[in-house]
Amino acid sequence: MKAITTKYLGPTDTRGARIRATDGDGNVLTWLCDGKLESWQNHAAAARALADKMGWDGGLLGGSTQNGMAWVFAGTTYRA
Repeated sequence: MKAITTKYLGPTDTRGARIRATDGDGNVLTWLCDGKLESWQNHAAAARALADKMGWDGGLLGGSTQNGMAWVFAGTTYRA
């Protein structure tokens, strides 16, 4: 099972606000925030863009964490 974490990166003098999406294997994607979207929508878009980049299918479910958001794939069940 793959999980994606997203974190807000504030604007700098040369770059606008961004969202960094990462997985546990070191794959990274940086998403330029869209001012027309709400914060969680930008996080979702970044997570979806990383999933698409990696060729991963399925819906994503997200939730807030202390440092951003975490996303897991919906419809995949693993049991301990």
